[in-house]
Amino acid sequence: MFRRQWLLATCASLALAGCATYTDVGSSNVAATTGTETAVLSGEAQIADLIQRMSLERKVAQLVQPDIASITPADVEKYRFGSVLNGGNSGPNGNDLAPAQEWLALADAFWEASTKPLPNGEPAIPTIWGTDAVHGHANIPGATIFPHNIGLGATGDPDLIRRIGAATATEIEVTGIDWTFAPTVAVARDDRWGRTYESYSEDPEIVAAMGVAMVEGLQGKPGSADFLGEGRVIATAKHFFGDGGTEQGVDQGDVNGDIEDLKAVHVSPYPPAIEAGLGSVMASFNSINGQKMHGNKALLTDLLRGEMGFDGLVVGDWNGHGQIKGCTNTDCPQALLAGLDVYMVPEDWKGLYETLVKQVRDGTIPMARVDEAVARVLRIKQRAGILDGEVKPSLRANAGRWDKLGFAPHRAVAREAVAKSMVLLKNNGVLPLKENARITVAGSAADSIAQQSGGWTLTWQGGGELTNDDFPGATSILRGLFEVGLSVNAKVTLSPDGTASADEADVAIVVFGEEPYAEFVGDRKDLAFRDEEGLALLRKFKAEGIPTVAVFLSGRPMWVNRELNIADAFVAAWLPGSEGAGVADVLFGKAPASGRLSFSWPADCNGKPLNGPDGALFPVGSGRDLTDTSALATLSEECSALTAGGQSDWFAAGRLIEGVRALSKGTELPDLRGSAGGVVARGIDRNAQEDARLIQFGPGTALDLSGPQGAGGYRITYSVNQRPAGPVVLASGGSTLDVTQELSVAEGKGWREMVLTPNCLAKLSNSLTIRSDAPFAIQISSIAREQMDDDAGCSF
Repeated sequence: MFRRQWLLATCASLALAGCATYTDVGSSNVAATTGTETAVLSGEAQIADLIQRMSLERKVAQLVQPDIASITPADVEKYRFGSVLNGGNSGPNGNDLAPAQEWLALADAFWEASTKPLPNGEPAIPTIWGTDAVHGHANIPGATIFPHNIGLGATGDPDLIRRIGAATATEIEVTGIDWTFAPTVAVARDDRWGRTYESYSEDPEIVAAMGVAMVEGLQGKPGSADFLGEGRVIATAKHFFGDGGTEQGVDQGDVNGDIEDLKAVHVSPYPPAIEAGLGSVMASFNSINGQKMHGNKALLTDLLRGEMGFDGLVVGDWNGHGQIKGCTNTDCPQALLAGLDVYMVPEDWKGLYETLVKQVRDGTIPMARVDEAVARVLRIKQRAGILDGEVKPSLRANAGRWDKLGFAPHRAVAREAVAKSMVLLKNNGVLPLKENARITVAGSAADSIAQQSGGWTLTWQGGGELTNDDFPGATSILRGLFEVGLSVNAKVTLSPDGTASADEADVAIVVFGEEPYAEFVGDRKDLAFRDEEGLALLRKFKAEGIPTVAVFLSGRPMWVNRELNIADAFVAAWLPGSEGAGVADVLFGKAPASGRLSFSWPADCNGKPLNGPDGALFPVGSGRDLTDTSALATLSEECSALTAGGQSDWFAAGRLIEGVRALSKGTELPDLRGSAGGVVARGIDRNAQEDARLIQFGPGTALDLSGPQGAGGYRITYSVNQRPAGPVVLASGGSTLDVTQELSVAEGKGWREMVLTPNCLAKLSNSLTIRSDAPFAIQISSIAREQMDDDAGCSF
């Protein structure tokens, strides 16, 4: 069916004589006037008519997708973009924590701008808005936040995932948005990958089942009355293909091997999703056997369109086209020719738009290919009812229904999902928690909704400066333990530092785990869990003779043998989201411990790919019932990664490494982002999304960096676009160095390296200050400590 639709759509969009017309049941209608006669067109006839009446400039605009942070409604009115997106750190009016009302108002403003009448009978096509609602509509304060996919895979419950998709779609509709870039159907095969938690499983069959369920939940089922109707939004399967199979788990890296073997693992979730009526596919950043997916015609067109019969829309990822050999963000005909339909070009949209128009005019890009891509954009709008009438977002189903954002029934589904995702790996009999028990709770993650929600939550990376106040209506794990504990007369007490004795507590719950991250920022060299806060607390309670329950928050299975050995019970809670009471439901036995691993759990800390029972401490399918109190053998605590020496990076891949702090006038800039003391730091793109920082200094301001004690110099990768207007001084260990002249010479010369050694800063220490007397801006992509020869000189 899908191939037939695609072939007929191609014929119609190219206005080829003799092609049959395919008409969707319930498709939108448009009146076409010829002379004195008016005909009502529908289906492919409507699309062909619209394309025939569109100018080249309007067609190209349908293929360009800017970020809302870089455009205004006036830009949309002028250019008539086919779609817009909000990135992980983009929000209305420059505020990524903007309330839902502002999102809906901006959706109206974009729609109104895109539908203002055009001269000469040219059709005004409504724009659509895409968002990364990857575990609920989690960009919006107050929305229901569901467990990340790794947890959903552990539930083994496609019907639950279908209900999660439906709840998410409704909450997206509340804010007037039409399209979500979900689900991720990556098959993660190396858990060092920073996006492992976006994958349902290492097993492609599990991924396929869950992916179909999420597509059906978001869009409805084809043929049903509500397919892409009320309470439904356009879904996107991503990232096509191989994103979970890169070498060494490097995000956006290389995937190598026999193409049929790669397809058997990484393509297999897509055909069922296509059969389920999938609206769009997002191209992946990675390469397949050396060729970037955004420019791979054999795979984007011949495979996806020809073999698999996909007739929907193919959208790019964040400047992914710019990574194709010979391309830049503003010049890349190769992507469109390869089969991309929509360029995601967040900031450089104007340059790309102008280049594409020129390339169509000079014949570099055939008009037939443009029309084909435009037809796909129009078709998905048609199927979603966006071309029906003139109904702005705030007048659509569920729009402005603020009671449905964080809706109680949705939170109930999320709480159910949390409980079903919990995987019990050890239990010496301490679980379920007893009635009337005295329970001590410890660990900084226990009362942190940001940490339990992970990345892609309110902000791109999540965590950081977010507090529980940013999550209205949500429940931390600690609060959930309080609430469920009340129902069984349990006394739950928070002890942040683990101060308790056996006379005061019957059991201690320690909540700990990974700090939030997203994409490449989460890439790791191994799977050793290094943060010892939880381990120290477990040891402290053990010394007091208090039984312990370890609740581990993570975006992947990790080597936690030390914690598994010492805890009396150990629960893999993944990244549960906003409903922490679901954790308490299992710990108190109010819900069964039904979660089962969808990823192999490593016995070794080295992080080498583990996809099966060989080398697994717990294979896929593992997990205990609460009644299973069989002993777990003592595990080896040998880990070469822990003794191999610390990394020299201080700032890399858009993130401060653990133990490194950035402050201005005593106020912290988490992950070198935010505003403090007259210094403003914001994420910019160098090689990947927000992998660098633009740091702006006000007059008389300073940035103070500090990290673990260590020998060696500093190596900083930086760029200066405009020379300093006044003195800029570096300071470390009491030594100072005026670098005004060096930074002036660096002006406009692109990315450079600054190497600081004792030859220019005699008393180099584990702190470094950059101080500017006048307003000044510098871009930084990496900071590292590095062992250097004694006579190594400084350079800029």
